[in-house]
Amino acid sequence: MITLVLHGGAGNITPAIMNAEQERQYSRGLQAALDAGYSVLAKEGTALQAVEAAIVVLEDNPIFNAGRGSVFTKKGVHEMDAALMNGSNLMAGAVAGVRNVKNPIRLAREVMLHSGHVMLSGNGANEFALKQGLELAHDEYFFNQDRYDQWVEIRDSDFYQLDHKEDNLKGTIPNTDFKFGTVGAVACDAQGHIAAGTSTGGMTNKRFGRIGDSPVIGAGTYANDRTCAISCTGHGEFFLRRVVAYDVSCLMEYGGMSLQQACDKVIGDKLKVMGGEGGLIAVNAQGAHVFCFNSAGMYRGVRNSEGVNEVAYYGL
Repeated sequence: MITLVLHGGAGNITPAIMNAEQERQYSRGLQAALDAGYSVLAKEGTALQAVEAAIVVLEDNPIFNAGRGSVFTKKGVHEMDAALMNGSNLMAGAVAGVRNVKNPIRLAREVMLHSGHVMLSGNGANEFALKQGLELAHDEYFFNQDRYDQWVEIRDSDFYQLDHKEDNLKGTIPNTDFKFGTVGAVACDAQGHIAAGTSTGGMTNKRFGRIGDSPVIGAGTYANDRTCAISCTGHGEFFLRRVVAYDVSCLMEYGGMSLQQACDKVIGDKLKVMGGEGGLIAVNAQGAHVFCFNSAGMYRGVRNSEGVNEVAYYGL
């Protein structure tokens, strides 16, 4: 069974904070990404190609915190992270802290295929993007008024936020309204191979070159044909410490758990005990998929060859 699964972030996503127009925007954005990725699979393209195609659409949509919609750092710029992994041979590519690259997921692919390395960061990653001829964009392309206003509110403080203004992580406001805008996709192709990819703009007002879990293989992104393909979204520091994506794979490979059991154990138990919030999407080599999150909701979608084609936002 061919399957494409994607997410556009998790957190306190409830009907109380979503109006009809916002629902329409997210539905259109998620469906466009599903269509782009699934069309690759339907033409017998690889899972890796499908994942990249879906994430490019999400990166190009400013409502998601990745690519064009990335949030502002402490210095008022955009620093983006992305990773891509192929489950058939465990090849992976990742970039961290890149600027002005229109589609960081495409740069992650180039790192995997042509750099001889797994992860590049900062100026070096940008230099490699130029060498590979990837499309760049001026700062104006990434400018979003809502994101800018969110940043202006806290740029003179030590606060940092997870995407939206109510998501105050460092201060006196209780951590009850988190939204994690990272995007990701996982896929299973007609050959039974799987792949995973994740892309993010990180935290509003982040400092010191902060890097989350998204580009870290095994933490926010992982794929292995023997077990599963995983893309995570959440408070990255917890996902890094818990090595979430690889832990799901290990519970399947060494613990004999099913895909659903492993995801539930990590997200619903291990991560939650630490205080970590967020979720993941997963697929195995049979095309079975899982949505798993411990937050109120997660922007998500799935399309497969059995006729399933759906998007959702709120709790399971």
